[in-house]
Amino acid sequence: MTTTPLDLHRQANAISPDLAAALSTIADRGVELVYFQAITITGRVVGKVVPAGHFERLAVKGVQQHQTAVANLQGTRAGGLLAGGVNAPEYTAVPDLDTFAVLPWDTSFARVFCRLYEPDHLAEGAGAEFACDTRGLLHRMHAGFTDRTGLELRTGCEPEMTWQGEGLEAHFRPGSSPAYHIEHLERNRPIVKKVIEYAQALGLDMIEGDYEDEFQVELNFMYDRADLTADRLTTYRQICKQVARELGIHASFMPKPATGMMGNGCHHNFSLWQGDVNVLADPEIAELHLTEVGKHALGGLLAHSAGAMLVNGSTVNSYKRYWDAGQFAPSRINWGLDNKTCTVRLSANGRLEYKLPDASVNPYLSHAMILAALEDGMKNSIDPGQPTTGSSYDTPQDTRFPALPLTLGEAVDAFRADDVLTQACGPKLSELLIDFHADEWARFCGYVTDWERTMYWNDAP
Repeated sequence: MTTTPLDLHRQANAISPDLAAALSTIADRGVELVYFQAITITGRVVGKVVPAGHFERLAVKGVQQHQTAVANLQGTRAGGLLAGGVNAPEYTAVPDLDTFAVLPWDTSFARVFCRLYEPDHLAEGAGAEFACDTRGLLHRMHAGFTDRTGLELRTGCEPEMTWQGEGLEAHFRPGSSPAYHIEHLERNRPIVKKVIEYAQALGLDMIEGDYEDEFQVELNFMYDRADLTADRLTTYRQICKQVARELGIHASFMPKPATGMMGNGCHHNFSLWQGDVNVLADPEIAELHLTEVGKHALGGLLAHSAGAMLVNGSTVNSYKRYWDAGQFAPSRINWGLDNKTCTVRLSANGRLEYKLPDASVNPYLSHAMILAALEDGMKNSIDPGQPTTGSSYDTPQDTRFPALPLTLGEAVDAFRADDVLTQACGPKLSELLIDFHADEWARFCGYVTDWERTMYWNDAP
């Protein structure tokens, strides 16, 4: 009888020291309930809650959810249910026990992240990795990338977001900006203090933060292996929502909260490591530079940035950020040496800052797209061209690379046309991403907005 990936995960959990550690923590901390968390294609956290008395059994067996949960149980304009419809089977969610953690705001609760599998009763494909599990995809892609290249992708994210509530309005001189103003950090002190406290309790190494714009705060945690960073960004978002509940305010990761406001990005700063060596930079060279490996990796990232926009800017609202030239969001696919107007900025720390991902990005998919693009660039020695000097907003698009999609509809087409990215995702996930976002774009195109009412209600005669 064939041993399936589901079998292997269950067997590993049954003898894992992490299971014993989790059970010990449950007993010592008085944990009563555990969230079994899975990630949808949009980065939403879904799952089930398990009483602690059943944790040991279900940590091995896993829990079941209807497969359409992976697409947020989203219905199409035609009335169908994405990701298989009502007759789709369930998937099995099995925890990665090393992610078990007690929630600091209520220590009677804990959580654990899961990977997803086809159920073991199917006639075909039983126990296989669930093709639309984005968290599982990143784990598999990073392992394969390391096997083929000997390199590890390490990343850090810059999660900009919006906090709104009484007393959080910014006060500053007209024509200036409240960015970096300590007085505005002070106005947000209860938020900053509680977010950092909870984040540290959940294992995030918080390193710095600042006030970016009115209602916008960015708090950063230490970079690490890409899959760990993705889990931590998801955890960070959950922390922020909890803090907002406690303080009676609103926390949002909407990419462009309002016209005239700064957009919320989630820049991905990345480097490639071989052991303890960052292969993007040669320490013997003092000036800002990229190694040949780094140039080819960057070339691949630029070549596939248009196709990756379906992930990096996954909502209708995402594209309002890229249209706002001059507010540090990229509008061209290019790169520069410490140039903050470019899609990719080479920093003095020997890392590349990728500025396309926005605050609502699914970090498992964004990292998967980066891995596929970097490997293609290294494999085919793709030339990134010369770095952009001066403002990108005044520079023509480099015609060697596709233009940046500026609507969700254009992004659907660009992803569909990128064989490297669709092959990395696999046919089932690629099809679901296209169907989900094409339907969202169609629904938006058929929706009458306040802007249209303002423009046209009294326009004629």
